[in-house]
Amino acid sequence: MCGIAGLIHRGKSSNVGEELQNMLQALKHRGPDSTGYALYANNDGQNFIMRFKVGENVGEGSTSVNEDESVYDERKKLVDKKLSELGATIMKEEKLTPYSYRYEIKYGKDLMWFSQAIESIESVEILSIGKSLELIKDLGDAKEVSERYGLNKVQGTHGIGHARMATESGVDIKSAHPFWGYPFADVSVVHNGQLTNYWNNRRVLENKGMRFMSECDSELIAVFLAEKMRNGATLEEGMKQSLTGLDGVFTYFVATKDSLGMAKDTMAAKPLVLYESDDLVAMGSEEIAIRSILPQEIDTYDPFDGEVKVWQI
Repeated sequence: MCGIAGLIHRGKSSNVGEELQNMLQALKHRGPDSTGYALYANNDGQNFIMRFKVGENVGEGSTSVNEDESVYDERKKLVDKKLSELGATIMKEEKLTPYSYRYEIKYGKDLMWFSQAIESIESVEILSIGKSLELIKDLGDAKEVSERYGLNKVQGTHGIGHARMATESGVDIKSAHPFWGYPFADVSVVHNGQLTNYWNNRRVLENKGMRFMSECDSELIAVFLAEKMRNGATLEEGMKQSLTGLDGVFTYFVATKDSLGMAKDTMAAKPLVLYESDDLVAMGSEEIAIRSILPQEIDTYDPFDGEVKVWQI
């Protein structure tokens, strides 16, 4: 089932953290297992923001192994060592939870090689890298995750988010959305639906050197788009190719440092409601998400089957 939401302010910034929290909390009934945010914040753009985890949140009913916090600390030290070996400089670091960190780093080389080196450390996963992207995902509803990471004060221009009901893979952070568009800075994806050609596509993309960190079918969209873009396609071109390259029913959002896009499969089986004005675009799986930030009388519409749209800041 799942619920997705996205918004973009064109020409200004706003409290996107609080706005996206309200939209996702309104969709809580569609996905109570985990919540994820991809927020495009007003950072200075000088350094990369790297969000990564060194373990899992062990929630009630989880099958994850409850590791001692000292294990997380040891993995964090290995990350620091690897960063030094790669020639990256840590400008600032924050420990957000026992298993989750936010680093500001100075680095000027290939991000694919960089990511492969960091993720060669056992149980370490990069959630995102970007100059403006702040990607956070964890177990719990939108309000719980927002409070855990202090997201309701994040100022920025746009963001996408996801309320997940686990159907195809486990209740854990690595299977939660959004997915980072590895190895591109500032690219993120959320999805509602089911892909039926996941394994065939995954094998093809892995043979081309692309990376998967979960067995969640939705991750395929991020990897599919990244591979198209690495071969010269624009974001919109890659999204249009996904309509024929991906089988199943899906509606997904993708965001970059300065744009927000949506795509709907040719059967249009998954719901999407959209509001658009000169200053703001807001969309979600249900109109209640948009009403949570725009309670006044507004006109909304449902995009057509097979439609792709991209908006710029």
